[in-house]
Amino acid sequence: MKWLPFLFVAEAIPSAMITFVALLMFLQLGVGWEMSTLLCSLLTLPWMLKSLLRERVERLGSLGSQLRVAELLTFFMLTALAFCFSGQAGSTRLVFASLFGLCLLSAWHELVAQMYYKQRLRRVQQRFYSGLRMFFSQAAVVLTYGVMIVVVGSLEVFYHNRPNVIAESWRTAVYLLAGVYLVLLLWNLFSVSDAPSATLPRRPQPQQRSSLVPAWVVVGCLALLLLPQALMFHARVLFLMAPPAAGGLGCSLQWIGLAQGTVGVIAFSAGLILGHRALARRTGAWVYGLMVLLVGLSPAVYCLMTHFPPTRLLSLCAATATAQFCFGFGLHSCMPFLRLLFGERYDGSINYLYIPLISMVMLPAMAVSGWLVARCGFERFFMVDALLALPAWTAALLPVYLKKKSIYEK
Repeated sequence: MKWLPFLFVAEAIPSAMITFVALLMFLQLGVGWEMSTLLCSLLTLPWMLKSLLRERVERLGSLGSQLRVAELLTFFMLTALAFCFSGQAGSTRLVFASLFGLCLLSAWHELVAQMYYKQRLRRVQQRFYSGLRMFFSQAAVVLTYGVMIVVVGSLEVFYHNRPNVIAESWRTAVYLLAGVYLVLLLWNLFSVSDAPSATLPRRPQPQQRSSLVPAWVVVGCLALLLLPQALMFHARVLFLMAPPAAGGLGCSLQWIGLAQGTVGVIAFSAGLILGHRALARRTGAWVYGLMVLLVGLSPAVYCLMTHFPPTRLLSLCAATATAQFCFGFGLHSCMPFLRLLFGERYDGSINYLYIPLISMVMLPAMAVSGWLVARCGFERFFMVDALLALPAWTAALLPVYLKKKSIYEK
């Protein structure tokens, strides 16, 4: 299985660029908080179209060839993104256009990679390799969000005498990342085969949904469950970067890369793995209750940081790790809602953030979070965000109610 780790590293790098790094790019280019969060939210639109693109991707056939083309275009798009950091006034629009193209390629690559994975491996093998797949995907996030951001911050110190220090630092870092991606591209060029022997497994059909509530109620409750996390997703980065005079922590890029991009991602991954194993073992209702509790408590960590700002890197890492672990483990509380709507289609997902419905319900709150922070301030924003855990916990009772009701009717 020499193709497996490199295939999913190649998948995770552009996804991490869109999800985590893009906001830092826009902020460093001088884009305001409101516009930065709006642009980053719009970048996730291609992920919402994956369900519509699936049949077209299947009709194209030759999954190995599709993967090679998608990765080759991704490499060229990364190179184009680096070229966009020119320090000119219009570079922000070019950066956004390149990132949007990168997200389109990421959605295509993710669809093809999932099909290729299911085609090459039997169901038992898929379960066996799920942990390895998750490990390499999250390692790519650490590389992109952690190591790359630290490199950018270090380059800004090294290039401090140059006129366009920020643009040049980002350009160099993206070029380095494109070089890493080129190595992955060359490896997958020879390790990924067309594999015409097997056929794509039949997609699981959605189970018969309960007629007790309409679909829009399920979607609305899911959106309410994820509302605290959606509001916090971009606002936490704004809080870390904003100067103390604006209510933030004034962290350097090196601190953000270490605390949020490295330690935080590792804690998030640990929460994902533990939650994934808990779901695989079909544990009792108390585990679902714990997931719901933690996904609502995560914003409270940032609320506490507004009152007790961490002054040392170690304390900052501890706080971000706590919040990220709660988010990673609690994110699995979405699964009962997904099963109500889609059956077992997403049971093999390793990160629910890239599921079209999850992206859709989180987008509005993510888009307006910068505007809300600018008008409310960090202290009030995170306090309200933490209090939104109460309606989120209430919305999480819907799958429990439907399960009990169906048992009672039987």
